[in-house]
Amino acid sequence: MAGQHARQLRAQGRDIVSLTSGEPDFDTPEHIRAAAFRAMNAGQTRYTDVAGTVALREAIQAKFARENGLDYGIDEIIVSTGAKQIIFNAIMATVDTGDEVIVPAPYWVSYPDITLLANGTPVIVDTRAEDGFRLQPEALERAITPNTRWLILNGPNNPSGANYTKADLLALAEVLLRHPQVWILTDDIYEHLLYDGRVFHTLAQVAPALRARTLTLNGVSKAYAMTGWRIGYAGAPVALIKAMTKLQSQSTSNPSSVSQAAALAALTGPQDFIAQSRERFQERRDRVVEALNAIDGIRCASPEGAFYVFPACDALYGATLPDGSRLENSEQWVLHLLNAQNLAVLQGSAYGVDTHFRISFAASVAVLEEGCRRIAQARAQLG
Repeated sequence: MAGQHARQLRAQGRDIVSLTSGEPDFDTPEHIRAAAFRAMNAGQTRYTDVAGTVALREAIQAKFARENGLDYGIDEIIVSTGAKQIIFNAIMATVDTGDEVIVPAPYWVSYPDITLLANGTPVIVDTRAEDGFRLQPEALERAITPNTRWLILNGPNNPSGANYTKADLLALAEVLLRHPQVWILTDDIYEHLLYDGRVFHTLAQVAPALRARTLTLNGVSKAYAMTGWRIGYAGAPVALIKAMTKLQSQSTSNPSSVSQAAALAALTGPQDFIAQSRERFQERRDRVVEALNAIDGIRCASPEGAFYVFPACDALYGATLPDGSRLENSEQWVLHLLNAQNLAVLQGSAYGVDTHFRISFAASVAVLEEGCRRIAQARAQLG
């Protein structure tokens, strides 16, 4: 709702500062763009294999082996039109009426909705800020029933930035090993955006016994600033990949041939710019966290990864808004920011946590500083 309202106000000529973007503000690296240009000139503009070109799947195979210690065959890899299509394919191909999908909150907004589209039941499991918004083994155990079909695990997490360590994943694996009916989808799209020297681990890597029922999801959108190119990929057992490919063949067919050529260059070309981007994001994170924690009533933990901060605003609940009404939830708070200060952020209720709100720091330092200044002003306007 807040995002739509922001677009309406901007159309009216209002000077809206938007900190809602879920994409890097950097350009796609030049060598990746050049590869797409060469592919077009070479006539690579036709259909490819539904699951992606062999060359790209081989590059993904090498990436999984090199960076994650995972050995996937070519027939265990699929390329789709963005990581979202991977999730959609997997859930639609496997979930029936009555099946349950465990979704820890906070969650990316599409997980429950895709489950509902498949006539499944999203089972939302709350996590706690004091646990760093990481799913705990006891909470997972309580949520599993005979009808549980999937667990979706996203780390680094959108919106909280929470990351799962090797020990965290092993503790969850102990639970999952007792429930062989549960498959696991690990959404690793923010893998390369981890801060303070943290090391990334994925579940199939640390718990090989779960590999046979794990879908390891990734893509080029975040690390390589390629959101608009729409390329996601995954590794999983052959039977699941075949089912997902069959569904894809009857929906979108293959992902863009030119985008696949660009993704091939991304995965096989220079990687040094990723560390440079990460350093810039970390600097922005630190500035935003410091500025937010200086505002009375706002509490902001430092995210471990991704490019969002997820500050708590519930200490403000009960205050009086400029129109005389009481502030009672995150949606009212973000609408106050928008209406009173022309600042667009996203309400935590959209992610299953109404006590918080999400700010993207995929913006320039100047824009972020202005955004924090407007939050402080909006806070001062509360009675």
